[in-house]
Amino acid sequence: MSTERHVRLFRNGRNQAVRIPVEFELPGEEAIMRREGDKLVIEPLRKTSLLEWLATIEPWTEEFPDSADEPSAPEDIF
Repeated sequence: MSTERHVRLFRNGRNQAVRIPVEFELPGEEAIMRREGDKLVIEPLRKTSLLEWLATIEPWTEEFPDSADEPSAPEDIF
């Protein structure tokens, strides 16, 4: 696979755009773009599952405060 390719910039309404050649296609429907100096970096947006996100956070170490509130009594609504 080629790591470099000449492409042309064009206008799409008020936005500047570039067609991404097939060998550089990104997976999914969304991407993140950022500027690094004179370069634009485009990365696919990787959606993480809840379990993957939970694995990245620190465990809760604080005690939960006691609550004086009692659970309400069940009501028959029918």
